[in-house]
Amino acid sequence: MTTSPTPRRRAPGMSPEQRREMIIKAAIPLIGEYGAAVTTSKIAAAAGIGEATVFRVFADKDELLAACVAEAVRPDHAVRELGSISLEQPLAGRLSEAAEALQAHLARIGMVVGSLHASGHRRREGRSGEQPRGAGRDESLATLRASVAELLAPDNGSLRLPAEQIAALFLGLLFTQPRKDDEPQLTAAELVDVFLHGALTTPPPAESA
Repeated sequence: MTTSPTPRRRAPGMSPEQRREMIIKAAIPLIGEYGAAVTTSKIAAAAGIGEATVFRVFADKDELLAACVAEAVRPDHAVRELGSISLEQPLAGRLSEAAEALQAHLARIGMVVGSLHASGHRRREGRSGEQPRGAGRDESLATLRASVAELLAPDNGSLRLPAEQIAALFLGLLFTQPRKDDEPQLTAAELVDVFLHGALTTPPPAESA
């Protein structure tokens, strides 16, 4: 007696938001490689979907590129990395890990925005659902500053300024690092050492009264 095969269950479909996230995740590395010249067919292939599915989620390629830029500049991933740093280790170790996470965040932004700019893409203003550029940047910096301030909390009693101000100074030093290949780059540990101990290798002599 033969038994009929059990009907195969179809995998549950993705929600529009899940599909959107999948497409953006596939597109970002390709934008780094091809800039604005990346085709929606390449993106669809990388995401494992048909090209028509891309246009069921995004009105056109410009909208997809804008969504990728918005995703790249969001601080969410960096905030998660900062939140995973152990507060049990010394301050220098905490800040070194923070610097590495933030440098990776900046590199991701530079890859996406730089590739699009180099390939001649210009951001279209006034797209629905987009924050004003300044407001989004300020909110992102405030989120990162608060996360760094939390890393400073175990040493609040030793800080010369409130933790939020120290965090703002740390981000300012980190975000103004040279980005060109021909300019010297500080490692995370070197940057933290200068930040915590200053520019001098030895303390200056005390002034006589």
